[in-house]
Amino acid sequence: MEQHPWLSHYPSYISWDQDIPHKTLPQALDDSVNDFPHRTCIDFLGKQMSYKHIGEQVTAMSAGLQGIGLKKGERVALLLPNCPLYIIAYYAVLKAGGVVVNCNPLYAENFIANEINDAEAKFLITININVLYSKAYAVLQKTTLEKLLVGTMQSMLPFPKNILFPIVKKHEVATLHVSEKIIKLNSILTSSRHFRPVEINDSDDIAVLQFTGGTTGIPKAAMLTHRNLFANAYQCACWLGRDRRGKDIMMGVLPFFHAFANTAVMNLSILNAVTIVAHPRFDLRMLVKDIVKKRPTLMPGVPSMFVALNHVRDVRKYDFTSLELCISGGAPLPLEVKQAFEALTGCVLVEGYGLTEASPLVSCNPLYSEGKSGTIGMPFVQTEVLIEDMENRGTFLPVGGVGELCVRGPQVMKGYWRHDDETKLVLWDNILRTGDIAMIDHDGYITIKDRLKEMIISGGYNIYPRAIEEIMYQHPSIKEAAVIGIDDEYRGQAVKLFVALKEGQTLTEEGIKDYLKDKVAKFEMPKDIVFRESLPKTLIGKIAKKELK
Repeated sequence: MEQHPWLSHYPSYISWDQDIPHKTLPQALDDSVNDFPHRTCIDFLGKQMSYKHIGEQVTAMSAGLQGIGLKKGERVALLLPNCPLYIIAYYAVLKAGGVVVNCNPLYAENFIANEINDAEAKFLITININVLYSKAYAVLQKTTLEKLLVGTMQSMLPFPKNILFPIVKKHEVATLHVSEKIIKLNSILTSSRHFRPVEINDSDDIAVLQFTGGTTGIPKAAMLTHRNLFANAYQCACWLGRDRRGKDIMMGVLPFFHAFANTAVMNLSILNAVTIVAHPRFDLRMLVKDIVKKRPTLMPGVPSMFVALNHVRDVRKYDFTSLELCISGGAPLPLEVKQAFEALTGCVLVEGYGLTEASPLVSCNPLYSEGKSGTIGMPFVQTEVLIEDMENRGTFLPVGGVGELCVRGPQVMKGYWRHDDETKLVLWDNILRTGDIAMIDHDGYITIKDRLKEMIISGGYNIYPRAIEEIMYQHPSIKEAAVIGIDDEYRGQAVKLFVALKEGQTLTEEGIKDYLKDKVAKFEMPKDIVFRESLPKTLIGKIAKKELK
């Protein structure tokens, strides 16, 4: 029990040691197509496509990809926003035995080219929107790519938007340079080729290369196998429990190409026959409109998304009560944000935890019983969480000890693509070092103290930015807060605080220091405080500390 302290408090409807089937994600799609053929799979800007239709499109595209030369194990890059084509292309590549390479559509052309060359991708799939097609066309000229496959935005829109789009948005629609290397996707979707089944070893064969790291230099790609990804989606479905298959509606605002949404929005939905209301990008006005109109029951998000919803003007006039379960990830969830959102919606909002190298989800707070605010909950099914002594590597600490959070489970990556030395630093004996500082309590709840690389060492004292940020979020005038370390001639490092205030609120630097003086130690008091209208965000909405630094 000491080794697995969560067992005595695990949700009653789940067995931590229950079996996880050995399946691939395309097999999960096939199951949902067979069981719920007429249920809407995706609702995209008003156009609804059934599981049967998506299944047929996936098989057709798999056959088409095989027909133009895709072989098992070859890489196919996706440069797509949230849309039906993303789901179809992703599952088609996997079904044909290929490997998906997720590319961020907002990245610069050279950055995308670096990822494609690193993965040695053979094909790239995108759509005929200038901002994406222009990057894809440029990348085709200077990478390992052999073919560029281009879908059309208008084919994914409902009537009459599909007719009006090429006219009203004429300046946004790309003119294709059709050639032997540039192919209209429709031509392979409507071909008469037959799909040839591919034998896949779910435990060994790579399904996705998911790049992780910063936005400078060439990041590393986590090799996520079919087993990793299916297991993680299955673990999420176990956590939902309560026989929800075929009943939920998922709000899909987080980008599918990001690891969190890839599993917690798309793959979970496909496995559980959920209807996905997909948004091509985060737009607060459209999100509010669709929550009211489409009545979603599930909505994974990041803390800043819930902050934005809490502060919608006249928010009480909107009906958000369809939401039942929301999971926050990607960054710490301040208690004030959680409580305000739950009071607004009646929905359960819990904090979970993950990282790309774990496909990405590791743990979560209970959904149907009281958890512990400020923690990342308990490990998912068949997931072990261990705390490694940072001064005595290879030794694990007892309950209550603070050290590096390590994870062992079926969702842990195979390794980094062509980075064996980096792999050996983080992966040993099937255990993943996360780079986070954490502790486990006697009830099995995990508390993240901070990122190992974000911890501030001031005069020999360890300072955890998350702890100061949590305190700042409790201030009635603070909307957003972020803490970073800055160089200090005397102490080595000091604390710098960035804050954004709620609309109509005023606060001074002295006011903040007065507020903090009995809540933090002297060495934790910010040396520098910066006020901003808002703090910079990453694509999925996390506060971008790299930009602040």
